[in-house]
Amino acid sequence: MKSVSAAAAALVFCALPAFAQEPKANCKNPKTQMEMNICSQRDFDAADKALNAQYQATRKTMKAWDADATPDSKGADDALVKAQRAWVAYRDAQCTSYGFQAHGGSMEPMLISGCQADLTRKRTAELKELTEAMGN
Repeated sequence: MKSVSAAAAALVFCALPAFAQEPKANCKNPKTQMEMNICSQRDFDAADKALNAQYQATRKTMKAWDADATPDSKGADDALVKAQRAWVAYRDAQCTSYGFQAHGGSMEPMLISGCQADLTRKRTAELKELTEAMGN
């Protein structure tokens, strides 16, 4: 019986790359709800990537602030980390609630990821502004 289980596991393992392929979608002119959902998710993924890059730059600035600060003025990096964690929780909860406009429907994922992309771009701008302010 073990050889059957091993064979089944090997078959599943070999099939994984097929499941991991990126779905095709024309994001310049999506026509189906599935394409709209895929494109909205891609938009969020791109916004999230930009956010992560800006967050790292902002953390670097905050760490530099802390390194130059007097002992009673340190804590900028810790404050940023705490704020970012709270913001991520807010974004995800807010966008889940936004998705209830089409709860259970095929449009719900698009509403959620679109909301996430929008809020993420706004947060990226906030972090950039903070970085610039702390650098002066």
